[in-house]
Amino acid sequence: MIVPLRSLARRWTAVVPAIAVVLLVFTWGRDLPAAVVALVTLVLAGSVLAAVHHAEVVAHRVGEPFGSLVLAVAVTIIEVALIVTLMADGGAKSSTLARDTVFAAVMITCNGIVGLCLLVASLRHGLAVFNAEGTGAALATVATLATLSLVFPTFTTSKPGREFSTAQLTFAAVASLVLYALFVTTQTVRHRDYFLPITRQGQVIDVDDHADAPSAREAGISLGLLGLALVGVVGLAKGVSPTIESGVEAAGMPHSVVGVIIALLVLLPETIAALRSARRDRVQTSLNLALGSAMASIGLTIPAVALASLWLSGPLVLGLGATEMVLLALTVVVSSLTVVPGRATPLQGGVHLVVFAAYLELAVNP
Repeated sequence: MIVPLRSLARRWTAVVPAIAVVLLVFTWGRDLPAAVVALVTLVLAGSVLAAVHHAEVVAHRVGEPFGSLVLAVAVTIIEVALIVTLMADGGAKSSTLARDTVFAAVMITCNGIVGLCLLVASLRHGLAVFNAEGTGAALATVATLATLSLVFPTFTTSKPGREFSTAQLTFAAVASLVLYALFVTTQTVRHRDYFLPITRQGQVIDVDDHADAPSAREAGISLGLLGLALVGVVGLAKGVSPTIESGVEAAGMPHSVVGVIIALLVLLPETIAALRSARRDRVQTSLNLALGSAMASIGLTIPAVALASLWLSGPLVLGLGATEMVLLALTVVVSSLTVVPGRATPLQGGVHLVVFAAYLELAVNP
């Protein structure tokens, strides 16, 4: 009796994603009582931990920077599917859903995750070191994508409001895909060494010496379970969103706070994976996860919503307001100053976290 229980305990990362998907099937689109919400939240937390475990297995098999790319793209693809599904439900609030979600992802990754990882790594190891060439290229791509997709719509005059015309939206979608494809090629083929962790002396670490690499079969199983876990995370997050929305409204906060909370839940697997890498003094891997997620969020979401807008009714508002643009500009400036030296102290981590805290404060009290 004890042996089977121990075996089940060792395989919980395989059991929880399956439970999450089954629970998702029975709860999708339904009003959930408090007891079921509590159960969904518990399974959601387990799915997050399972997703991190399987992502690390896959990452260990394929190596960096492919490993961080797998998790970032997997989360973003499912997040995009969720956005399009919610937009298809209609309603006035859906017109800004893509904008709010993408901007929340950028602020969470570029300030929240980056700040936490730099702070943890510098406090634990004295100094956070990373490759300035690769991180700078990633930051430049994120800044360009965010400006093209989220800032320009506020100032264009072809269409009233903060919207793109059809031609402008098509250009933004194509440009996003091209830039993202160029970055992935640079990261994984032509200049892969720019995105690998480095030592204190600046030497590239091209091997992971903390354990033997899993077999191809184990990595394949983990890849499938990673997909299940992420489906569970995003789907169950949507399931508890009405409860979150009710709590936000009861607290008198703006509706946009709901999107922030959902984004925090969806990005939790990447946050945990990035923090684990920072604790192991693999700061470059942490930054790959953070900036790669921001880039994928824009580079995949904008083309997807542009395509979906062909059959979805209602406006597609992408332009940011004045406060959000100031926060985005501050994020780009601070991130640039952080990246240039290739090393960071707790101060840089604290600066990023303060910017992230300001974003949360202004989201709650605009």
